Amino acid sequence: MRLYRMSAAALACVLILGACGQGDKKQEEQEETPPIPVEVSLPVRGDVYAVYSGTAPIEAFAEADVIAKVPGEVKEILVEEGDEVEKGAVLARLDGDRLRLELNESKARLRKLQRDFERNKDLREKELISEGDFEKIQYDLEALQAAYNLASLELDYTQIRAPIGGVVSNRFIKLGNTLKVGDPLFGVTSLEPLVAYLFVPEREFRQIAAGQPVAIDIDALDDLRVFAEVTRVSPVVDPVTGTFKITIEINDPERRIKPGMFGRISVVFDQRENALQIPRSAIIEELGTTSVFVVVDDTAIRKTVQTGFSNNGLIEITDGLSDDDRVITVGQIGLKPDAEVSVINEPDSDDGEPIKDAQPPTAGDD
Repeated sequence: MRLYRMSAAALACVLILGACGQGDKKQEEQEETPPIPVEVSLPVRGDVYAVYSGTAPIEAFAEADVIAKVPGEVKEILVEEGDEVEKGAVLARLDGDRLRLELNESKARLRKLQRDFERNKDLREKELISEGDFEKIQYDLEALQAAYNLASLELDYTQIRAPIGGVVSNRFIKLGNTLKVGDPLFGVTSLEPLVAYLFVPEREFRQIAAGQPVAIDIDALDDLRVFAEVTRVSPVVDPVTGTFKITIEINDPERRIKPGMFGRISVVFDQRENALQIPRSAIIEELGTTSVFVVVDDTAIRKTVQTGFSNNGLIEITDGLSDDDRVITVGQIGLKPDAEVSVINEPDSDDGEPIKDAQPPTAGDD
């Protein structure tokens, strides 16, 4: 029996010693848990914008189709596609021989009737002809004058003129073509200014106004960016589409932008200067709360923040952060408050400096 009691005591000692050993092992494992690597960034300050973004084709401000107003054969072509022309410039000439002869005939008849009218006017004053006969001559004179004016106008129509100033965008005729009234001859496009029509959802109606600045990116020209402004805002909403139209005039003196190109357009309807901003990737949204992690003495501290405008990969912080907070931008997903962290980067020396020449984002920007 004594041997049994000693074995039990020995077993108890073994169990106690084993438990102590396991506790020490767990403590060592906890002590050996390495800090979580993270990257940080300092907030920056700069202008931040509220924008409405969309896409629209760039169009010519004015376009005109030049058509034949009289029949005739094309005798001369004076311009080619791409040529710049002023309003009223002669683009081509039609055969006008027949119309010129008709005009000369009408002119001769008009001169004769004018002399008859003056002679009969004297006779009427002397009451040598009746009032009715005199009025008939007067009406004939007016009718012949109208016919002469019409013949003169038709002869002038053989000179094909530009109805607007701009660039010859199309030529539809060749030398020797016989034209009839209404045949297309040329297209003339005015490139100054260009225009874009953007259709905006009605919920934005109170935000958009004439005079607001606009940024436009042209993908076809290696993301060329130009600036313009809202020229007009339609006062009505289309009940079918639920949108209203805004007009944007674009000045491009270098003629880089061509009608038909598409532009990514952002209308800036609000702006705040010198706003505190951090990378958008640092934001954590959980249970209706917006927060970020900052590093304080190698510890991740969670801070609730209020956000504002967001563009160009940055988001405005209106409350909850200061300029010298080191914000965790990589490694914050799944991070627990008060966790030990190791910063594997140091913010650049120019981090936290004001953003210079900040520009509004355009459609497609993060």
